[in-house]
Amino acid sequence: MKRLFDVILSSILLIVLLPILILIAILIRLESKGNPIFVQRRPGQYNKAFTIYKYRTMRIDTPDIPTNDFNDRDKYITKVGKFLRITSLDELPQLINILKGDMSFVGPRPPLFSQKQLIKNRKESGVNKIKPGITGWAQINGRDNIDDQQKFKYDLYYLKNYSFWLDLKIIFLTILKVIKSDDIIENEGNNLKL
Repeated sequence: MKRLFDVILSSILLIVLLPILILIAILIRLESKGNPIFVQRRPGQYNKAFTIYKYRTMRIDTPDIPTNDFNDRDKYITKVGKFLRITSLDELPQLINILKGDMSFVGPRPPLFSQKQLIKNRKESGVNKIKPGITGWAQINGRDNIDDQQKFKYDLYYLKNYSFWLDLKIIFLTILKVIKSDDIIENEGNNLKL
């Protein structure tokens, strides 16, 4: 049922949002050089590597480290990128990941390979059996404001309490969080200006 829901909803959204997806790609390309789609390898279900797609929100000369590890992150984030991050529109290309079967709408966020302890904890607890998601229990309970250990605790809760109704609740709460721009680092102390 979860996979059927993922395929149907991602297909519908890709068709309905196609003009917006194209417009975002054009805006990114107009502001900065490089591909508007950011491509990165991440550990997925059973730690099998897959290619994740996002809209590029940073300059092409940005060091390949987690955003939270930057001291001067703002100097690399583009104006369009800041807007995309605050509104979570940078995640829209992951609809393709869902359609391909690499991801689901709901599940633990796919970590970076550098997040070794989180990957290890997920493997040892069985959390890595779940497909990674665009959103998850950790996203609605802190997102950018929680560390990897807290993320893991929320991932474990999701594993132990999974149901289709919990997924629907997470999707609904995610929409509310996105509308309010809660728990997003780029939103802290900044006014949105393009």
